[in-house]
Amino acid sequence: MVLLDALSPAPRSLRMYLAEKGLVLPTRQVDVFAGENRQPTYLACNPAGQTPALVLDDGTCIAESVAIMEYLEELHPDPSLIGTTPEARAATRQWQRRCELNITENIHNAYHYAEGLARFQGRIPVAPDAAAGLKRIAQDRISWLDGMLDGHGFLAGDRFTIADIWLYTWLDFADSVGQPFNRGLRNLAPWFTRIAARPSARASLHPACKPGGVRG
Repeated sequence: MVLLDALSPAPRSLRMYLAEKGLVLPTRQVDVFAGENRQPTYLACNPAGQTPALVLDDGTCIAESVAIMEYLEELHPDPSLIGTTPEARAATRQWQRRCELNITENIHNAYHYAEGLARFQGRIPVAPDAAAGLKRIAQDRISWLDGMLDGHGFLAGDRFTIADIWLYTWLDFADSVGQPFNRGLRNLAPWFTRIAARPSARASLHPACKPGGVRG
């Protein structure tokens, strides 16, 4: 199998997962800043044009970071980063979806429509007038999530999971593109500091990350 990787928060979440699992995959870099992921060669593999993607030995392509994590978790269940019981796996998926649907998708689209507009205009539909509202919604939902985390060491309780990986990489990205979250939040602020201190957090940063640039 070959991992098609890129400098972007979603691929970083997968790299952080791999670091936590101690897995090393053959990797090819895709230059998303130059639009390589929108060219015919890449689209023939992943018609959605997004990164990362995992190409299996038989040519099957699995896209979307969380789907790839789920696939690899079945092949390499230890250490568990989703859950060892149906209930634990459901809780992990619940928290990851809460983060994605309420927070990280709004951060992502706000970036497309504001700080990243010059890059994405002409590649995807953009709505610059929506950027400020999406940022406001993301910050509101971050505060909403913070209120549910009393007594939690991690999002899914006392277990570090892919939900923590997903939210951390996107909040770190948001910091780098002018969307910092409120560091006064009583639960998420110390949670973020704890996750940032994990070796996998630094190891997952793309080698092309530059000081003051996009973190992914």
